[in-house]
Amino acid sequence: MDSEALHTFLTVHRRGGISSAAKALHRSQPAISRRIALLEQELGVPLFERVAGRTVLSDAGRVMVPYAERAVAAAQDATNAVRALAKPDSGPVALAVVGTLAGGRLSAILKRFASEHPQVDFTLRTATSAETSDMVRRGEVTIGLRYDRDRSRDLDCEWLFAERLRVVCASDHPRAGRRVAKLADLRGERWIAFPEVPGRREITASHVLALFRTHGLGEVDLTPVDSLTAQKRLVEAGFGIALLSESNVAEELRSSDISTIEVGDLTATHDVVTVTRHGGFLSAASRRLLEIIQADYRTARSSGH
Repeated sequence: MDSEALHTFLTVHRRGGISSAAKALHRSQPAISRRIALLEQELGVPLFERVAGRTVLSDAGRVMVPYAERAVAAAQDATNAVRALAKPDSGPVALAVVGTLAGGRLSAILKRFASEHPQVDFTLRTATSAETSDMVRRGEVTIGLRYDRDRSRDLDCEWLFAERLRVVCASDHPRAGRRVAKLADLRGERWIAFPEVPGRREITASHVLALFRTHGLGEVDLTPVDSLTAQKRLVEAGFGIALLSESNVAEELRSSDISTIEVGDLTATHDVVTVTRHGGFLSAASRRLLEIIQADYRTARSSGH
């Protein structure tokens, strides 16, 4: 059972069939089918089955996925480790971040890293928190930056910062710059928030909606918007209020494009953490990027920003 066969198996699973996997791997469909058939012959069980015209994992296939992911990631580690001997400060570095963390702080971090490692082949991907962990686990990225700790034993998480959540509104909102005793006092407002999408785990959306429930808002007048930038523009225009991370609205608050509503019973935060694969290989460049991220957030903690 070689890593290439396991990679083919995972690609068929993720792409949803032989045809899509063949396109992704730039191989013929018969070649992909043969590779899967040989793997199934070696294991003695089918890994896929056809259900309503779709290629889906069998019971054995579902059991196989996490082991295949670890094996493929370990093989990639071995390749990267050997290549790093020749060029310790270069090579590929891949970072995945939650989209709402891809702001000014990240720009400063990457600028510093780029100045120190101009030869590095760097890639950046955005995803939800759960998807960020999945990409690290599969070895698709080296480092993840997400909200809240992942409890998986496959991953190492380091807490960076507890980022405060603020209620924001248009600068001409009747409550702009004022204080309410409790979040439930804002029950009659229209809220703008990230949507909860079935099958797509998004901690940010779940956290905000859970805060609404625990603070007695119940059913709120909610406008779901799947874009941080769009949310802020709607808030500025007066279409509603939102509960957003402090750093996400820092620029708009400085320019007075939006304002805040202080809430007496709200002390909500998002924990920001780094994620790396437990036991995975980190090149010198990857380790340096991780150090820069950690140092920047330590500075933010000490300064209160």
